[in-house]
Amino acid sequence: MIRYFSIYKGLQKPLVYRGFKGKFIGWGIASLALGLVGGGLTGALTNMYLGGLVTILAIAGGLTFTFHRQKNGLHDKTRHKGIFIHPVHLKTNYADTSP
Repeated sequence: MIRYFSIYKGLQKPLVYRGFKGKFIGWGIASLALGLVGGGLTGALTNMYLGGLVTILAIAGGLTFTFHRQKNGLHDKTRHKGIFIHPVHLKTNYADTSP
């Protein structure tokens, strides 16, 4: 007896959370955490208002950077335009041909 099961078609799609896809979810969480830690340290060492400002600016800057990096795609690769000529480093030693 052969059973047929439906195949879930969304397995190859990246995870999406609030506009962030795949690895950029981690980048967003890291920017939030670093902004909070940096702002908290700044607030504890200097001034509470300066710490709050640093927190807001760090989180906004980190999330903006993450959104801009995400526009290049999940698998961003360096693409060089131009012609590259690789030197050949082969040495031929005709004098030493004995077995």
